[in-house]
Amino acid sequence: MFRLVEPLPDIEERRLSSLRNMLSSLNKVCIAFSGGVDSSLVAAIAFEQLGQAAIAVTGVSASLAPRLLEEARQQALWLGIEHREKKTHELKDPIYTSNTRDRCYACKKELHLKLRDIFINDSNMNYIDGVNFDDINDYRPGIKAAHEAGVKSPLAELQIGKKSVRTISKALGFPWWDKPSQPCLSSRFPYGEEITSKRLKQVSLAEEWMHQNGFDAVRVRSQGLSARIELPRDQIHEFVLKIDHQEIVDYYLSIGFTSVSLDLEGLISGKLNRLGQGTKRN
Repeated sequence: MFRLVEPLPDIEERRLSSLRNMLSSLNKVCIAFSGGVDSSLVAAIAFEQLGQAAIAVTGVSASLAPRLLEEARQQALWLGIEHREKKTHELKDPIYTSNTRDRCYACKKELHLKLRDIFINDSNMNYIDGVNFDDINDYRPGIKAAHEAGVKSPLAELQIGKKSVRTISKALGFPWWDKPSQPCLSSRFPYGEEITSKRLKQVSLAEEWMHQNGFDAVRVRSQGLSARIELPRDQIHEFVLKIDHQEIVDYYLSIGFTSVSLDLEGLISGKLNRLGQGTKRN
């Protein structure tokens, strides 16, 4: 059992206990594992309660940054849970590539179909994910696809939100407890702009350059061939002072962008949705 390395408030103790009880009752589970803090907590407690009857599976495609796949591998290894990878093919779906507002629905539908392919002969397998309680009040069409596929969301069902997930993860000593949220690379494109493997790789390379230069919480938004860098507001000044402007411009031009800018408003989830769509998040 994962032991607390620091005390938890009573309410978080109860939430952790409820999560343990729910997962222990499922007997056998496949966790849709992105390596984010939410699915990592679910995977950790599932493995704690079920041992080898808990398996984490990561969907792999061009929309997943290579760095995040490697992090998922390392986190699964740290936890001790069996980790599998399954290629997904959402880029073959025109709903996904045309980047409609239902793009996430198409993606999650493909993911959960592929997860079931792995255990097609195992009628006892339960499918779970890391959707938390805060997510259900956001615009997330992928949740609908998960529900249609019969996927359970333990965190959402137990009303455990992101803040609680981080608090519990920190208390359990998970080194990724404060890991920034990292939606898939397709979220960097405005609705209606075509998504291709080439464009996804372009954004991935642009963000990887930022990570290598010390900025972990970053989005490189792509509008046409223009790149717009979003950083947390308190890191903008550091970026301006630290980064050689000509170096980053030269690199971004070399990977296919025609211009690069820094968004002075800072990092705001789903900012590209504003144009004609209000301020719902992506």
